[in-house]
Amino acid sequence: MNDRYDAGAAGYEGDQYELVGYDEYGRPVYRQIPAQQQPPQHQYDPYAQQGYGYDPYATGRQQPVPPYDPYAAGDTGRQPPTPSYEQYGTGTHPQQAGAHSPPYDPYGRTATSGQQHRVAEQQTAYIPQQAGPVEEPHPQERGDRGDREYQTEQFAFVEEPDGDSEDVIDWLKFTENRTERREEARRRARARVIALVVVLAVVAAGGVGYLWYAGKLPVLSSSDSKEGTATAVGAQKRDVIVVHLHNTKKGGTSTALLVDNTTTNQGTTVLLPNSLALTGDDGTTTLAKSVDDDGSSGTRDAIDTVLGTEIQGTWRLDTPYLQNLVDLVGNIEVDTNADVPDPDAKAKGSAPLVRKGKSQTLSGKMAVAYATYQGSGEAQNAQLERFGQVMQATLRKLTSDTQGATVTVQTLGMIIEPPLTDKDLGAFLAKLAELAKGGDYKTAMLPVQTDGTLSAQASASVVKNVLGGTAKSPDKDAAVRVSIRNASGVKDNTEKARVVLLNGGFTFLEGGTASAEATSEVVYADAADKANATEVAKTLGLSADAVTKGDVAGNADVSVVLGQDYKPSSS
Repeated sequence: MNDRYDAGAAGYEGDQYELVGYDEYGRPVYRQIPAQQQPPQHQYDPYAQQGYGYDPYATGRQQPVPPYDPYAAGDTGRQPPTPSYEQYGTGTHPQQAGAHSPPYDPYGRTATSGQQHRVAEQQTAYIPQQAGPVEEPHPQERGDRGDREYQTEQFAFVEEPDGDSEDVIDWLKFTENRTERREEARRRARARVIALVVVLAVVAAGGVGYLWYAGKLPVLSSSDSKEGTATAVGAQKRDVIVVHLHNTKKGGTSTALLVDNTTTNQGTTVLLPNSLALTGDDGTTTLAKSVDDDGSSGTRDAIDTVLGTEIQGTWRLDTPYLQNLVDLVGNIEVDTNADVPDPDAKAKGSAPLVRKGKSQTLSGKMAVAYATYQGSGEAQNAQLERFGQVMQATLRKLTSDTQGATVTVQTLGMIIEPPLTDKDLGAFLAKLAELAKGGDYKTAMLPVQTDGTLSAQASASVVKNVLGGTAKSPDKDAAVRVSIRNASGVKDNTEKARVVLLNGGFTFLEGGTASAEATSEVVYADAADKANATEVAKTLGLSADAVTKGDVAGNADVSVVLGQDYKPSSS
């Protein structure tokens, strides 16, 4: 039994339908043919040979098709029943269906007995708002395959663009860009790390190189360090001038070297004691005697010979000019180490001009009084140290501008001795002022022995490291060394004795002061020096009875104690 549903089974036997179009889903739309327009029935034989087959789309003359209006009010009849169809579209036998209507294909095609014709060959009407008949390829064009192929128009969603696809593409692009940014950030970070490591390595290498050059590496042995320091110090460049402070009221001079080490950017004031032994034109002399007798040029050459330096010029600074200089820079601050009386005070017990204390503000007059002050019983080095304090404090207040410092020098009205000029001195002082303001400035005392000579060990820290020279003291056998100790109670007797001894060809050594003694003594240690002691007594105007054998101080050949019987005028 065949239970297929067809038009006959539905009670519509004899009714005929024709294809009028397709709806929006690609399904065929039929309408019923009126009875008067129905074409004659033809017997359908599914097993008929070629020439006897039935073509539902080519049976006689095609009836005109009126336009189809699905919303037409005139078409109120019952809807045609759905014709029967086979699942695979193979057609329905007319004898079983009891009708001659073609079977229904859900994919929009009419099933025939093994042969289909293109829908486009029929001139059929179609509903507005609906797509027209879709042209189906002939089975031969599809390779004559027995099975049915589904067309894209039957599944509209296949060709419809997926709205989410763009979102997916955008997400992939975003993910890819973010990954690339992360990789780029990692590369930049690695590059920065590498650059930082290189910079640190260069800085470390430069620091180690500088320490090695300066001989400050702690890992080196002592011998290597000393050798490296000597080489480094010898290669440094220095600008040096000598300054002589002349006390125009009390007499006497104070000498210092101003050093600008352009290699290490370090400034130094080197204080030279007046007892420093120098070699002059007339033999051995002292620094103080050389300044008075030989002048600036001769003294500069003698200092270069003793210290192994190269002094570029001499700055003669009289006390009035020092006072004006301090007033021009606006006073100075000094940590004073003594109370200095006012030299212009007439009454005894007057208040001191300069008081001892930290950060004392000194005017020009106060600075001169402090720089030239030598207390009772003090050695000349004490006064020299005060002069060094005043010089460093003045440089700290001086302008570091070259033009401004030059104007200051020109304002003082000093006579600059050749080859030094006011512009050269101004530029030199400006450099030292910059170092003093930055804390790269110090003051050092040249260690001199009692006989005025320099020992290699004592002077190495200054002569070699600061000045870059080599100490070359005069030959000890060049003159008899005489040490003077003042016990006469008169301060000036030491200086007067020094002048007499130097004029007599002796080497003067200052032995300080002592409590007052009535008689003078001339002492020698070796018998060979008895004649020299007798000559010293004669030069000083002392009697031969003052000569005696005993202990001699320091490296002196003859020691002299000046008593109250010493009369300088008689010498």
